[in-house]
Amino acid sequence: MTQRLRHGYRALVIGSTGAIGLAFVQALQSDPRCAEVVAVSRHHPLPWDLRSPARMAALGGALQGPFQLVVDATGALTIDGRGPEKRLADLDGDALASCLQVNAVGPLLLMRHLSPLLPRGERVVWAKLSARVGSIEDNRKGGWYGYRMAKAALNQGLQTAAIEWARQRPEMVVAALQPGTVASALSRPFVGDAAASAADAVTGLLAALDGLEPTGRAQFVDHAGQPIPW
Repeated sequence: MTQRLRHGYRALVIGSTGAIGLAFVQALQSDPRCAEVVAVSRHHPLPWDLRSPARMAALGGALQGPFQLVVDATGALTIDGRGPEKRLADLDGDALASCLQVNAVGPLLLMRHLSPLLPRGERVVWAKLSARVGSIEDNRKGGWYGYRMAKAALNQGLQTAAIEWARQRPEMVVAALQPGTVASALSRPFVGDAAASAADAVTGLLAALDGLEPTGRAQFVDHAGQPIPW
């Protein structure tokens, strides 16, 4: 649980029906210091899509802040039936554009439209699920072109937003999170059942978030709280 947000904090979880998003909702609902958890899925409280800027703007207008904790658990590895590419010969321009839209552009637009719901003058945390494969320095195996590119672009967007937000919210923490290999619909086609539970991953991620200091920069960490090179 998180101990450094004020007592009675409100949390927003976007992508609340995925394995990790649902685990965040359940963990936060069990936190006696959390006054409310607002869970947002693709069809609740109103239909929205990471590929529809207008619908994301409508979502931002429909939600009532403030939120001291926002968890963006959105993202997709397989889009329109296409999984990650292993070779240059597998690349398709439309598929790459879709991957970038869902995993980088869409989440940045969510930040834009939800920014007015974040309070000032207190600790606020924006936590976005990223992936270790988005690390340029840590790329050792190659492959997964679109997903790697999208997560690297997402990380750059998080870093840029963190710098901007810090000017008005110096106590804000922005984090790109690597949950580890978690048993989910996203990972199952690639790792089978050899993965950790979402509940265990979220327990680690919440502890990692609680340990982060506001630095005016985004921080890239895994579920054990260890930093990951950008």
